[in-house]
Amino acid sequence: MLTIDKNTICTFFRNYTDAYNASDPKIKLKIDHTYRVADLAEQIALSEQMPQEDIELCWLMGMLHDIGRFEQIKRYGTFVDAKSIDHATFGADLLFQEGLIREIFPEECISPLCEELSLCETAIRNHSIYQLPLDLTERERAFCNVLRDADKIDILRVNLDTPMEVIYNTSAEVLKKESITPEVLQAFSEHHAVLRSLKKTGIDNLVGHASMIFELVYHTSKKIVDEQGYLWKLLEYNSENQETRKKLLYMKEELENFIRCS
Repeated sequence: MLTIDKNTICTFFRNYTDAYNASDPKIKLKIDHTYRVADLAEQIALSEQMPQEDIELCWLMGMLHDIGRFEQIKRYGTFVDAKSIDHATFGADLLFQEGLIREIFPEECISPLCEELSLCETAIRNHSIYQLPLDLTERERAFCNVLRDADKIDILRVNLDTPMEVIYNTSAEVLKKESITPEVLQAFSEHHAVLRSLKKTGIDNLVGHASMIFELVYHTSKKIVDEQGYLWKLLEYNSENQETRKKLLYMKEELENFIRCS
């Protein structure tokens, strides 16, 4: 059985990220995001009454899920996967193909890869994919869902802690005047995540982030979103476009009903 020591993992993560420019807001954003996702994954797993060793594994997945982000920003200067690399695949490769995981666990836990680390790799590799593969086992799917829920929950906070024009790579003046693309609104109305290829404007990204709520698996995840309030603040965005304001109000009402009735 894999022994997960939080102090050891946190020391590894701190040492690893110290090699990057912590004064860069993008780096700090991902460091803070990582700790929060780990805590959220642990909280969700606990609410699902998983065994203690599985709860600890969910926390570990949260701590490692975005390890590829730091090298991504160093090499490419962006967190936009479409303009650089798939950060989830890249991070999983760094850990499990290139051997970064050996800085955390002894060799006997890695070769051959133990079940826990195999689950960890699967969850990290699939945490940002549009839909999970159909051939996952029930256990693999559960761990993937815990990590994906935790990540989605905290992305809402990130969108408020960081100016949206920075995240969406536009100006505040343009963002305030933009319209929501019809296909993006349709995807939201159908209660599923929005494909990147449908997004044409900066405000479409806001809709895309809000629509992630429809993909949350666990009741606890929806409860956390409601109680944190970041989603509601996101949808209160003060657009100067009258039609956009109406659509954001519709979206808020739709999501309130979805969360509180599901």
